[in-house]
Amino acid sequence: MEPKILIPVDDSPTAQATISSVIAQQQRFSRTITLLCVVNMKQLAYKMIPELQLEMVRENTLKAGKRLLEKYEVQLREVGFDCELLLETGEPRNIITDIANSRDFDLVVIGRHEGGGEIRDVLFGSVANYVLHNVRCPVLLF
Repeated sequence: MEPKILIPVDDSPTAQATISSVIAQQQRFSRTITLLCVVNMKQLAYKMIPELQLEMVRENTLKAGKRLLEKYEVQLREVGFDCELLLETGEPRNIITDIANSRDFDLVVIGRHEGGGEIRDVLFGSVANYVLHNVRCPVLLF
């Protein structure tokens, strides 16, 4: 039985680099991968967006998340991976951790954003750092 692998992604260069690294080292991974994109709806509650436009912004954001997952899926399928796509809403650190633990994933592969710095990570934490310390399975950090 192949290990269940979860790869959380967003639209950052770090996520693209993570996908590229998985492709470059594809012989080390099982053929089936679950891609997860988490849309943080709280970030959309920006004061300058009128209430009547919030639903439209939410819908467009979810569509963008779906397109992003499909973009990464195309890259992975081209080299022989099968992908399951998950689009969720909420706080990314919590959703990633909940899904990894509740669905019994064997490995989480996640990129760490550069440029935050150690002090920022200590004060505010990073999603990757949170996931690293709160999932029950091993985490491969890119």
